[in-house]
Amino acid sequence: MILEPLAPEHHDGLVAAAADGELWKLWYTSVPTPDGMAAEIQRRLDLQASGSMLPFTTKRVDPATGGPGDIIGMTTYMNIDAATPRLEIGSTWNAASAQRTGTNTESKLLLLQHAFEVLGCPAVEFRTHWLNRQSREAIARLGAKQDGVLRNHSRTLDGLLRDTVVFSILEHEWPMVRAGLEHRLNRHR
Repeated sequence: MILEPLAPEHHDGLVAAAADGELWKLWYTSVPTPDGMAAEIQRRLDLQASGSMLPFTTKRVDPATGGPGDIIGMTTYMNIDAATPRLEIGSTWNAASAQRTGTNTESKLLLLQHAFEVLGCPAVEFRTHWLNRQSREAIARLGAKQDGVLRNHSRTLDGLLRDTVVFSILEHEWPMVRAGLEHRLNRHR
């Protein structure tokens, strides 16, 4: 797994990844449509320029070269609070063919390792829609603990109110979480 800073030239690969499973049709997610991908890339880059987001393109490792391979999705450091320091990992999506293959585990391991061991975050947060059971289960499998539910927290793209489930991993939990993620990754190899 390779995380590259999001760039406009990732557009075509991201469109192909989103088309793998037609992810934009999942009502509880906000994966951009092929026609909306350029705008979503620009939105994330604008948020990066403002200091509130650091978006990444997720890629497989090319087995022949060991370098970057196919694009499989996106993930992001967001809601960055540099003073604490604290951040959220979110706005993650992976192509359907990459789901349940260890790619999400590996990308989260890389992001969490950097957040705790380089940035010195005392906590890392995750949020998801209450109705997105698949995402809640994936976050729990990472080792994050559910902190609570923010009821009627925000509006979905279609204007409905959403309940947001908040999870976190604290710095003293990180060594055990890291060991669990590494163990899970070894099972996929």
